[in-house]
Amino acid sequence: MDMSFTGALKRLLTVDDSMLDDQFTLADDDSSEPADTYGETPQPETVNFTTAENKTDTSKKPVSMRTFLRRATREYEDAVEKAHVGQDDGIECDIDEMKRRLERFFHLPQNKDIVIREFRVGVESKSPWRGMAVFVDGLSDKNVINSAILEPLMILTHVSEENPRRTLEYVVEKLLPGNQSQIVDKWSEAVANILTGSTVLFLDRCNGALVIETKGWEHRSVSTPQTENVVRGSQDAFTENFRANTGLVRARLRTEHLVTEIHTVGNLARTDVAIMYIHGVTNPKLVREVRRRISQIDVDFILDSGMLEQFIEDRPSMLIPQVMATERPDRVAASLAEGYVALFVGNSTYCLIVPVVLWSLVHSSEDSNIRFLPGTFMRLIRWIALLTALLLPGLYVAVTNYHSEMLPTDLMLAIAGSREQVPFPVVVEVLLMEFAIELIREAGIRIPSVIGPTIGIVGALIIGQSAVQAGIVSPLLVIVVATTALASFTVPNYELSMGIRIMRFAFLIAGAVLGFYGIAILFVVYVVRLTMLKSFGVPILSPIAPSSGASRDVLLRGPLWSMNKRPSFLYPLRSWRQKPMSRPWSAPTRKSAGKEGGET
Repeated sequence: MDMSFTGALKRLLTVDDSMLDDQFTLADDDSSEPADTYGETPQPETVNFTTAENKTDTSKKPVSMRTFLRRATREYEDAVEKAHVGQDDGIECDIDEMKRRLERFFHLPQNKDIVIREFRVGVESKSPWRGMAVFVDGLSDKNVINSAILEPLMILTHVSEENPRRTLEYVVEKLLPGNQSQIVDKWSEAVANILTGSTVLFLDRCNGALVIETKGWEHRSVSTPQTENVVRGSQDAFTENFRANTGLVRARLRTEHLVTEIHTVGNLARTDVAIMYIHGVTNPKLVREVRRRISQIDVDFILDSGMLEQFIEDRPSMLIPQVMATERPDRVAASLAEGYVALFVGNSTYCLIVPVVLWSLVHSSEDSNIRFLPGTFMRLIRWIALLTALLLPGLYVAVTNYHSEMLPTDLMLAIAGSREQVPFPVVVEVLLMEFAIELIREAGIRIPSVIGPTIGIVGALIIGQSAVQAGIVSPLLVIVVATTALASFTVPNYELSMGIRIMRFAFLIAGAVLGFYGIAILFVVYVVRLTMLKSFGVPILSPIAPSSGASRDVLLRGPLWSMNKRPSFLYPLRSWRQKPMSRPWSAPTRKSAGKEGGET
């Protein structure tokens, strides 16, 4: 029995690659062009059964799936190695050899979006210079190429073959009006710049190549935020343009100490990753740790900031995010000024901020733009909403099943009367409603915007009136689930909200099994687990656990003029961000400044 099962499994995982050879092999008289008989009747083809039998006898033996995958991997690695052979070499002087190398690197002529524009420099008819401009169609601005490269070199230049100043330096200084250009001497540098949208210029009998900035692919313009809307604050968000995103931050932090390092990640598809920090404020150890983690990523491609986040965070299995993702430039600028590090990934619309603490995930971008009393009130609302979204369904199940004596008599009788016709246990009832809410939430994200409003109507009918009238759920449970859903929408950070939605089911099961005791035990276990979690060496519960000095911007928000120091858990090089006497005409400010002076 076991041997027959093993044999059947082996036959199932066996690939007969002879079938692939027969399918993709053309006969000698086959052609990829359609036959044109000019009205003649095609003759029937004679089938040779003897040849077919011989061919079947000489077919290859089936190979195992492991052997097939190993062979395919080896062929892929050989192809990649062949394509990259010579990219570390220097760029030679012969333009014909340059063209041959480019054809091998970019798989020409099969590759149709790589453009090689050959031309001659100068208007002189006596032996002008031979040149070649290489760019990617769709990534480069053709108007810039025509007006800033081809026109100056072909029409507005007078050179001869015997010109002793035939160097790329002379071309940059005298012939090209472009504002960004650099000379490279390695093929790897030239290929990388071509793939980023720049135009690379090659000249015959000139060592090296000239990289000219001509990026100009189509992208979405700066628009309003999609997930981090605020009432008071800037209304712009990051877009799918790497340099535009870094420019939005630099426009808010006009300091020469703002540093932007560009790194490349990906073995197959190279993606630019920018590390942005303020020199003299951000701790250098934090910058080195971020740089180390990014440099050690060994992957073929990274397309978005969400992929990079999963590679660099400390514990990807935790539901609490250890990297903050934001689409707001003002929030990135404020974090950089505090001593954080920002990461931009290619054409991603989100920026990553590291490290992160739990309390900052509940902060909003407009907290610093409104006065501290309304800001404190709104922050209290968010914390209550977070606990409600996490614990309310579990508490409802625990009270209904185990602790009904804690409720007033009238309320207990009302709950019992509303559940009299419900055929399911309360935990099953809550699970069904939560599952329906998650379906509506996911459908609202995926559904086309034209028919999006119908989701609200369908959800209200199914979860509200229809479910209650059918006796599937109780009216009170509809209120509990709706309140939980509204509370989850109040959490500012989307990833934290997703984690709370998942943890809510764990607390629901704990409340159904052990009541309040199960919820309390699970809550304590998770808090203890959070105390051991770190983000780039910073405890996730700082500055409360462990305590690292008083802060007026953790759970609640203090007055802006009293928050004189940067977060101590970041160990910034400059701990003071403003003088204690920031409002010398105000008595509370002078009193706060006296306390600060006494502490120091």
